[in-house]
Amino acid sequence: MALVLAALMLVSCYGESGNSENAGGPSTASIPAVEAVQARYGSLPLSERLSGTVVAENQVALYPEISGKVAQIHVQNGDAVAKGDPIISLEDRQYREQVEQARASYRINQARLKQAEARYRELDARYKRTRQLSERNLSSDMEMETIEAQMASAEADIELAKAQLEQSESSLQEQQELLSKTVIRAPIDGSVGQRNAEVGMQVGPNSPLFTIGDLNNLRVEVVLTDEMLDELEIGQTARIYTGSGENRDVIEAELSRISPFLNNITRSTEGEIDVSNESQTLRPGMFVPVDILYGESQQATIIPTSALFTDPNTGQEGVYVATSLSSEIEPAQQTDSSSLPPLTEPTEVQFQEVDVIAEGRFEIGIAGVESGSWVITVGQDLLATGSGEARVRASSWERILALQGLQRQDLLQRVLENQ
Repeated sequence: MALVLAALMLVSCYGESGNSENAGGPSTASIPAVEAVQARYGSLPLSERLSGTVVAENQVALYPEISGKVAQIHVQNGDAVAKGDPIISLEDRQYREQVEQARASYRINQARLKQAEARYRELDARYKRTRQLSERNLSSDMEMETIEAQMASAEADIELAKAQLEQSESSLQEQQELLSKTVIRAPIDGSVGQRNAEVGMQVGPNSPLFTIGDLNNLRVEVVLTDEMLDELEIGQTARIYTGSGENRDVIEAELSRISPFLNNITRSTEGEIDVSNESQTLRPGMFVPVDILYGESQQATIIPTSALFTDPNTGQEGVYVATSLSSEIEPAQQTDSSSLPPLTEPTEVQFQEVDVIAEGRFEIGIAGVESGSWVITVGQDLLATGSGEARVRASSWERILALQGLQRQDLLQRVLENQ
């Protein structure tokens, strides 16, 4: 990253070197051209860089619950649907026939129950007449016992007919439910995608047809190790980065949930970040960098990460400081090479060892250099040869941090464009 950044900046620096040579002569052109920013005093936000996966709210794959052949597809990829809207219809002739058979069986059992109840009523009437005759000694005990036995059998027939009717009713409901499943409907309000169905295709319960989810409300899932759980907690600020280069965007949200259960093999768990996707910059399935902020470092002198330099000759870690550069110089703001301020006259630069106190993504906190000092951010390798002077282009923090945030391919493209 540092080498590509140096290549980009040196293209812009040496873009003027020819003019400097014409104006100042050969001695001026031989002095390295570098870029510098003013060190500042403050604290760094402590963050944990994670890789997140974007998932739509209620994102699920749609499967048929029964087997069948696709008869009609009601939606296309990207369509918005409401809960209950039909997505796919399967051929239903077989299931309709089964419903009719179950309905016929239900009617037969209804008729059997009526028949059994009519038989019981007939026997009950005979029983009453026979009892009246028995009270007058006009009927034998055997005749009474026979009728009572027939009534008990009729009662059993009624109970059997009722059970058969309930069974046929349950079968009818089951067949009607199977028929209803020939239409796969949206379980939620959302958008559909990842179509995997065509008319005429034979599908079953293991055949994914569509994916559906709410694209307006997303969730970014991150993996958290057990060590991270000592620092991270629900409610902390999460920064989600989308795009690259000048199109890079930052979405701020909060760490919404942390699963309390660790995987017994990886010793990791899942964190979830709820994100409103009104700008539609996130898409389910994207991998996005995520920074979770969990505090601030101690106060120190802050410099860009690109200013830290390891001397290849001595192995010492430090920064080059333009000791005589005026603090009144107007720094460059642009990230490209257009309208940049000119290089200064040759000025003294010194290498100073530093101790790193805190590290951020684009900034580091150090001890050994005073805040307000102009530190070289690009071109340190040209100074490592022992040159004690350089022509310096003053730059702003915004410019340097923006350049550090560019992806490698973006930087390489800019270098090629500037050649």
